Amino acid sequence: MINRILIRIKVLQIVYAYYQNGNKDLKTAENELLFSLQKSYDLYHYFLLLIVETTNLQKRLLDNRKNKYVPTQEELNPNMRFAENRLAMQIEGNESLATYVKEQGISWNNDEDFIKSVLDLILTSELYSEYLANENDSYETDKEFWRNTFKKLICGNEEIESYLEDKSIYWNDDIEIIQTFTLKTIKKFSEAAGSKQSLLPMFKDLEDQEFAIKLFRQSLLKGSEYRERIQKHMKNWESERIANMDQIIMQVALAEILNFPSIPINVTLNEYIDTAKHYSTPKSGIFINGILDSVVTELKNEKLLIKD
Repeated sequence: MINRILIRIKVLQIVYAYYQNGNKDLKTAENELLFSLQKSYDLYHYFLLLIVETTNLQKRLLDNRKNKYVPTQEELNPNMRFAENRLAMQIEGNESLATYVKEQGISWNNDEDFIKSVLDLILTSELYSEYLANENDSYETDKEFWRNTFKKLICGNEEIESYLEDKSIYWNDDIEIIQTFTLKTIKKFSEAAGSKQSLLPMFKDLEDQEFAIKLFRQSLLKGSEYRERIQKHMKNWESERIANMDQIIMQVALAEILNFPSIPINVTLNEYIDTAKHYSTPKSGIFINGILDSVVTELKNEKLLIKD
């Protein structure tokens, strides 16, 4: 689930912090990387739990209205379609989710105001009105409702994203990517799978997990060597005017180019150029592209790089 785009971002962040903090403890930094990746996987489960918690809050609210001293007929006989949404109940009973929640100790227990705000967002939406009016009362209708709700109301919602960023500093750059994987998970759910429905693993495969560790280690263990080579091609630039993040991006990019022969050079360059646009200055992408292109040419001329 944690793809290489997110892995690259996490490695860049930890390498940057490694130099900024001055601690220079490689093992501590590596543990921080692994913890950061684990927090990304936590967020995936938090999003699934959000569906459960908003549903359960609605159940409690409807029950409280029924038990009022003088409830209205509408309160005594509420529309239970949302509260009894089949997908939400399936997620709540999912064995993999329950195991992860227990092992990692995650919950929305201290976030009831936030859950209430998400519920209000849903209940006042056209999607909700259309859902209640839909005569096709089925599992697929229930699933499609939550898929659309998550995609159109939760994804990209600035207030929700701001709350999540405050909840964990590790989620600042994760939200959009993890939301995409949550949507894929909802789409993958089937009624027949019941509580056994599989969730996405933390990494797609062992290769991606090893990619994270190796990229991080090589970026730091050979950091001085990579920086020296990069700086040779920066002679026409004033080093004090070059953003520190630009140098970190080039250092990690060079580590990937030299240590992962199966990844095409242009793929690596494009990934880090795109990253620079988001995490450094507006002109960083052009600058990094030019420097790395010169470094790659030099490495090829020296027969130290044989891939394209």
